[in-house]
Amino acid sequence: MNINYIYGKQRTDMIKKFTKLTFLVLFSATTFAQTAPPATGTTGQNPQRARRGGQMGYTVTVVNDTKVNVDTAAVNAAFKSVYPPFAGADGYRTARQVTMRVIDTAKNFTLSAKPGAFVVNSKWIKDKKNAAQFQYHLQEALHKNWASVDTIKKDGFQLVFINKNSDFVPSIKAELIDTYFKSYPQLVAMFNEKAPHEVVFVTDTAYTGVAEASGNRILFSTKYMKSHPTDIDVVTHEGMHLVQGYGYGSGPVWLTEGIADFIRYKFGVDNIGSKWTMPELSRLSADQLKQKYKNSYRITARFFEWIDQKVKPGMIIQLDKELRNHTYTDATWAALSGKTIDELWDDYAKNPEITIKYSGKERP
Repeated sequence: MNINYIYGKQRTDMIKKFTKLTFLVLFSATTFAQTAPPATGTTGQNPQRARRGGQMGYTVTVVNDTKVNVDTAAVNAAFKSVYPPFAGADGYRTARQVTMRVIDTAKNFTLSAKPGAFVVNSKWIKDKKNAAQFQYHLQEALHKNWASVDTIKKDGFQLVFINKNSDFVPSIKAELIDTYFKSYPQLVAMFNEKAPHEVVFVTDTAYTGVAEASGNRILFSTKYMKSHPTDIDVVTHEGMHLVQGYGYGSGPVWLTEGIADFIRYKFGVDNIGSKWTMPELSRLSADQLKQKYKNSYRITARFFEWIDQKVKPGMIIQLDKELRNHTYTDATWAALSGKTIDELWDDYAKNPEITIKYSGKERP
């Protein structure tokens, strides 16, 4: 077992490695997001949704009303080297168009950099040494937007944990990290060895959902995690999205999300502790019954567990493969089970009883 933590004095080396890693984030086409807290009872349903992240260009506009000449070509080169990796890790909502103001009114000021806005002291950048090292200073200034960055390596997997909230509870952070190393390597080994082995976690105060997965990054709402500190298997659900790696449009969103919650049930670390359940059919509302398996998430996950127990063990795993191979169609259900998905749901509705055993234990 090899565990390596990188802190403080090793920050510069970590940033060099991390800059390479975060480029992986930039090329994801699809984002799977939890946009509201999961219900703790058996009748609620997680209103999650998938989004296309989209790829837009990164640009910097230099606004210079001072008498100091600024090498805009050098600024642009430094920007292109530093800002896209930062934004890719920070989140796809991070501003892609940046304005850099050059000022000469501030004393004892050098450079500040926030998403979308840089400010540079003209006298500082006039110094040839500072101008030559602008890329390094810009990178350092950008990373000050994060409270901390830790890199943890263990048994061939790496986790970069970016914390954007200085008040984020350390015990929650520790549990999220622990859950990643308990569940994610299992999912990669069982479902997709080509899935990222280097993953980025970001805790964000501005994010208003629950969590989302894109490329090799999982974004967590610090507000949600503070109010739901035991819901650590958000990592398992979102980690499965990284493993799925289907690409946009390979299958319906309800199926992708249903599989992710089915995997949370199967591989979750502490579903009992978070009071996470898959609602029984008898507890569904009239509207949920009308939507049937297209309710997605926990409702669909219980249906999938019924299929696994009563119809064909391993069928959901096969569906996952079909989606990843882009061979899934509506006819796949009949090809694998002999029945259409609507026929399977009708059978489920007639006899929905299954044995359920959740992971974890009650917490105080």
